[in-house]
Amino acid sequence: MIHALTAESARAAEERAVAERDVTIAELMERAGAAVAREIERRSSHGPVAIVCGHGNNGGDGWVAARELLTAGREVMVFAPADPETMSGEAGEAARAAVEAGVSLTELGDRSLAPDELGGYPVVVDALFGVGFSGAVRPPFATWIAAINASAGFVVSVDVPSGVDASTGATGEHAVRADLTVTFSAPKVGSILYPGAGHVGELHVVDIGIPREYCGAPGDPEVWDSGEYRSLLPRPAPDAHKNTRGRVLIVAGSGAFPGAAALAAMGAQRMGAGYVTVAVPESVVPVLQSKLTSAIVMGLPENPSQTLASKVTDAVVDIAQEFDAVVLGPGMTVAHGAVHVARALVGALDVPLVVDADGLNALVDTVDTVIGRDAPTIITPHPGELARLLGTTPAAVQADRLTYGRELSGARLACVLKGAHTLVSGRGRQVVTLAGNPGLATAGTGDVLAGMAGALLAQGLEPFEASVLSAYLHARAGDHASAALTTLSVVAEDVPGHLPAAIRELDSTI
Repeated sequence: MIHALTAESARAAEERAVAERDVTIAELMERAGAAVAREIERRSSHGPVAIVCGHGNNGGDGWVAARELLTAGREVMVFAPADPETMSGEAGEAARAAVEAGVSLTELGDRSLAPDELGGYPVVVDALFGVGFSGAVRPPFATWIAAINASAGFVVSVDVPSGVDASTGATGEHAVRADLTVTFSAPKVGSILYPGAGHVGELHVVDIGIPREYCGAPGDPEVWDSGEYRSLLPRPAPDAHKNTRGRVLIVAGSGAFPGAAALAAMGAQRMGAGYVTVAVPESVVPVLQSKLTSAIVMGLPENPSQTLASKVTDAVVDIAQEFDAVVLGPGMTVAHGAVHVARALVGALDVPLVVDADGLNALVDTVDTVIGRDAPTIITPHPGELARLLGTTPAAVQADRLTYGRELSGARLACVLKGAHTLVSGRGRQVVTLAGNPGLATAGTGDVLAGMAGALLAQGLEPFEASVLSAYLHARAGDHASAALTTLSVVAEDVPGHLPAAIRELDSTI
């Protein structure tokens, strides 16, 4: 596991290395620039290189890369805002060393870059802002970014694409769209959270000599490796039977959305649950029976709208005692009776619980009900659902997923904030899932995820661990589905079928 760094934590790691490891900022700059040059040589070994440098240390990294590339025999042109003789600090030293070595310079001052000014370079390096950037891009740098984006060259960003807030992933009107981002020591938060992540291209992390233990602190966003996910996989005992592998009750569905319950059941079964029962409005039973051959389908009293009737609450509470986990909400709708059932069950159930979709929508204005639960709980909102629960807007949630993602989380409450690079929060920790693709952006895939999370709760995982593993495997199943079927053609029913491939790549012995 590594921590993703904010601008503040990246600076803290650098300062600690300087204070404790007998290294200077200039030496770190040399290593960073040399790493950028190596990656350029590895990917594009011929032709001239344009490097657009800013005033600060990110520009200094660019100047070092320019000198290294020149030494390797490449033609290099640096576009910079000032004469190196007027620059101060380590960046000024790097700039003067590069010019003395023979690197060519186009001094831009405050002038704009024309859209076609970088068009003749097969490689264009963005070394403008780095981790220190936030807010709006000021003139003339907006035109410099536009010229980088307009170039036909392979665009390499240094540490983080210019115009992306390294701490949040927020972008304004102007931000570089890189083909490759060479980042140092650890990913920056803004490079793995959208919209910033959409500007990164390939993210390549290089070691410049800052120890991993300096990079981040408890509570900072985490990026896990395959071994950490593998360690959480349930492993059925040799003498296991269906009642020891997790019993899951899914309370879901309606006449309008019967498929949601089926998809949740499929997710739970493929995630290893030994016994799955689906409780739906009684008129929906035949639909579910036609879709599910190895899950039990139970009919419950309903309203004329084919939604669950209020009076089912006590019966479901009694039935739930026979199960290891309950999944509540997919396809229930927000009809009056269904809302009453969802609210009552969240407060009354004392078994592990996953609340998804309309189960969450039912909790608007009563969010304390889920916060106050003693039993293990997972909520799986998309940004719109979380915004409704917290009384804000989806745009606000997307602009600061880390802050909003942790709002409804705790020691035994995990929040799975769905979307590109799903974010899991719980127990004071946050994990960003880097797997997944737009093929999962289709109706019903969230229902599959809810069932998977329920199955992992039923098999004994704590909410945070169950959430992290289900989010990752769900995303990887989506990757396998898209590889087989194309991103355009994936539907929710495909995801459970590709879940075994995702599990097998973690551990082929299961």
